[in-house]
Amino acid sequence: MRDDVTVNAADIARLADVGRAAVSNWRKRFDDFPQPVGGTATSPAFSLVEVEGWLRRHNRYVEVAPVERLWQRLRSATDDLRLGEAVGFAGTVLLRLQREPGLDEKTLFVEMRETAPYGLDVDAGLVAAIVEVGRAEGPAEAFDGICDRYVDLHSRRLLATPRDVARLMARIGDTSGRTVLDPACGIGTLLLESSGSLTLGQDVSESAARLAALRLRFHGYESRVETGDSLRADAFAGEQAEVVICNPPFSERGWGYEELTSDPRWEYGLPPRGESELAWVQHCLAHVRPGGTVVIMMPGVAASRRPGRRVRGNLLRAGALRAIITLSAGAAPASSGAPDLWVLRRPEAGVAPPSEVLMVDAGEDLALAETAWQAFCSSKGLPQGSDAVRIIDLLDEEVDLTTSRRITVLRQPDASSFSALREKAAALAKSLAATLPRLSATQRHERAMSSIGELARAGVVTILQGPLKLPGEGELPVLTTKDLLLGRAPTGRSADAPGLARVERDDIVSPIVTDSGWFPRVMTESGAVLGPQLLLIRTDPDRLDPHFLAGCLRAASSSRVRHGTSVRLDPRRAQVPRLAIDEQRRYGEAFRHLLAYEDATRALREISDNLVAAGIDGLFNGSLHPE
Repeated sequence: MRDDVTVNAADIARLADVGRAAVSNWRKRFDDFPQPVGGTATSPAFSLVEVEGWLRRHNRYVEVAPVERLWQRLRSATDDLRLGEAVGFAGTVLLRLQREPGLDEKTLFVEMRETAPYGLDVDAGLVAAIVEVGRAEGPAEAFDGICDRYVDLHSRRLLATPRDVARLMARIGDTSGRTVLDPACGIGTLLLESSGSLTLGQDVSESAARLAALRLRFHGYESRVETGDSLRADAFAGEQAEVVICNPPFSERGWGYEELTSDPRWEYGLPPRGESELAWVQHCLAHVRPGGTVVIMMPGVAASRRPGRRVRGNLLRAGALRAIITLSAGAAPASSGAPDLWVLRRPEAGVAPPSEVLMVDAGEDLALAETAWQAFCSSKGLPQGSDAVRIIDLLDEEVDLTTSRRITVLRQPDASSFSALREKAAALAKSLAATLPRLSATQRHERAMSSIGELARAGVVTILQGPLKLPGEGELPVLTTKDLLLGRAPTGRSADAPGLARVERDDIVSPIVTDSGWFPRVMTESGAVLGPQLLLIRTDPDRLDPHFLAGCLRAASSSRVRHGTSVRLDPRRAQVPRLAIDEQRRYGEAFRHLLAYEDATRALREISDNLVAAGIDGLFNGSLHPE
């Protein structure tokens, strides 16, 4: 590795698993902290080698994963404005390696240096570092890791759709095995979840389009990705796909209103100047075959803004708009509010337009969105939180399609359930005291630590990760992130395939990104498959107690969450105190009781809320009376 690879304060904080304030304090408190070697006064850059040496000397070193080293090297080889091109270059090298695994590094360097983008400092060492990580991790996995870090760094600019939302959009669109188009594809997140037989993409950013094309090739997709503004310079003019999925940019003022006024795509009315999203809706409909499906992310306000009521009304009258599904805030990175998914079907000649549209208030329950859509399509009973609304009832002066105005979500229990809830609350409250462990105060002292990366190299733990996408429908139970949060049995289903991670009893499972309420759990049942966005850590129980390790992971993640940050879990960096196995088991039992107490109090809180609501309503309406 070259010794001129640099890192900034945020990088150091991530490497050492501390906050940025800690790095600032180290610079002030320790005279031997490395001096900046570049950057600016407000964002200095430090030598990675010097920083690693300092961390080791001060017993703060966390093993740097090979892909992390490569990422820092790529960042040091160019500036942040050209970083996407550097990531693309790494992808080109890795793709060449995937096609010819035996190719030697010198030959590869000679071939690749001629294709290096302007401004990227390419030498034989950089190509060798890319090849080394590609051979260790696998070319596709290595490129996925680099892209993940690129998205994390430029999240505000790239606006990548969360993978669970992308998966939902693909499933609602029934994209598997079909020709799929995303006209605002970014780096290809939606298309990667599609399992389409042919994937077509376009993006205004040249570097994003290049990354999308590379990612699709790595994962075996037949694809075509173009660069350009889809509204102004449509690369697929005249072409129609079977499904279009899209998460377009929101609130674009300069989307081309003046120059596109007479465009034939505006079949349902000229989109108002301030309603760029309605232009994207009609662009998507123009590119789907009759009877084909469009699933598009929309800002919540697009359902009710007055200037767009004419287009919304025409979409309803034609039967093109089939569903509006409201998600939780943050589901669309372009918006801080709760976005909607609009599901549309291009009308077919000779087919009568439908009389109802589905509305779903899904929030964070993405399974509800899919269940409601499937039930609506098959004319089955709809789940709570959804409703089939008559189109004629929506065609008033405002054409307001806000789901909260049309759906009554019954969250409060009936007064008749008061007695049963009271008994449950009393029994649960009585059992709480017995759940708490007895802990004695003692003087705090520093403990010798080992990283999980070190334990993995010693064979004490094995780390597995859920796949980016599952192979398809089947009978194999899948543990999902929602199952883990709620502590329930696996609800997902998948076909069997090589490489799936099977969950065993006493495995520790955690979401890759931990937030409030999202913490590691020790599994009590075997047999399920690990779902996407989940990590599994399996211990040698004779050397490391699983409940002890789960408690240590919980301590690390909850500390960060209390300070208001989500944590992307890199298990190899997590620290574990070095204790004898008998001592671990004592601590592990205490951790287990504390986490059981937390689950019980959470359940009691939910029952208590329902109990109070049922009691107050019953007393008010006369269905309950004091004894």
